[in-house]
Amino acid sequence: MTDKGLRVVVIGGGIGGLFAANALIAHGFQVSVYEQAPSLGEVGAGVFLTPNSVRQLQRVGLGQAVEKLGARVGSGSQYFRHNGVPIAPVQVTDSVGWNATFGMHRADLVEILGTALPRDVVHTDHRCTGCEQSGDVARVSFSNGAFAEGDLVIAADGIHSELRRKVTPPSHPVFSGSVAYRGVISHDRVPDWPTGSWLMWLGKGKHFLTFPLRAAQLINYVGFVPADEEMKESWSAPGDPDVLRREFAGWDPRIGSLLSQVQATFRWALYDREPLPTWSRGRLTLLGDAAHPMLPHLGQGANQSIEDGMALATILARANRKTVAPALLAYEGLRRERVNSIQRGARENGLRYDSSSSDLGVRDAQIAAHAAFRRRLYDHDVVPEAEAAALSLR
Repeated sequence: MTDKGLRVVVIGGGIGGLFAANALIAHGFQVSVYEQAPSLGEVGAGVFLTPNSVRQLQRVGLGQAVEKLGARVGSGSQYFRHNGVPIAPVQVTDSVGWNATFGMHRADLVEILGTALPRDVVHTDHRCTGCEQSGDVARVSFSNGAFAEGDLVIAADGIHSELRRKVTPPSHPVFSGSVAYRGVISHDRVPDWPTGSWLMWLGKGKHFLTFPLRAAQLINYVGFVPADEEMKESWSAPGDPDVLRREFAGWDPRIGSLLSQVQATFRWALYDREPLPTWSRGRLTLLGDAAHPMLPHLGQGANQSIEDGMALATILARANRKTVAPALLAYEGLRRERVNSIQRGARENGLRYDSSSSDLGVRDAQIAAHAAFRRRLYDHDVVPEAEAAALSLR
């Protein structure tokens, strides 16, 4: 039976950490979340929520909030060549049994997840500096002198995780060679832009993506371009809208029309990591980008962190203080193969999107055939597998 007295410390108040807290509280656990920033929030850009995570958000009672603040994406979603010639439709919601996909502003999703938690759960302005384990207690320290103790600790503190080194030998981020210019535009500025579609244009070494946010009041755009050395050093920095416009000059005129309205943009250098040899040690485990940062070319970073949180909560529901460590290993064993496959797939899809094939006809056929992979990705439900994995704890 579940030990409802289990105390869980979550490090990181981003999407992964906050969703994990919601899932754990739904299973009756005592949860505290610690975030280094002075307040919860995200830089203004979008996240694409796919059915494999939307069904988990629905399970913790947040489906209506996603419906209200998100933008449903479906009919009319399309891949194009850089000049606007259609390649293939994107089937994202039409298969039997799929729940919807949504464009969400990251700040809105963080707000939804944070607001759903009891008032005393989240502690901001706490930068984690270490974690020590002794017997059946894990103790986390913070730069402000505070400490937190729990029966287990979840490190959901991103690609630069402070606690990863407590679990596995040091590893280094792998630079993809690309940067992404991201931002949002009010739909009022481009009133003819489709409001319910995910649209992507593919060109040599570059690609451009849009989808709606916030009940289609906003359009999220991402321009992926090759990086120079200066860009490589920048994890996140303001970008130059004029540079962005020059990168996509001569592409489909619709892109030029959209980018003419950009007044400010952010620039991300794109990194992932090689799969880690382990995610867990004793009563400490990794979640989301701390465990498996991935490139955005399958749109699965946030979605997989949500899957992680639900899998972990489901397995811990059958654990007690004596079986915490085996439960964390069961979670890791369940998740590693899937996320490793998605990490590889994101790298491969990035090359495909950037037209690495010399024969664009071959590339276009691969894009059309990719719908089968997308279906398998979205149809996955982590809960039945997690329930089966938890049986080993008996």
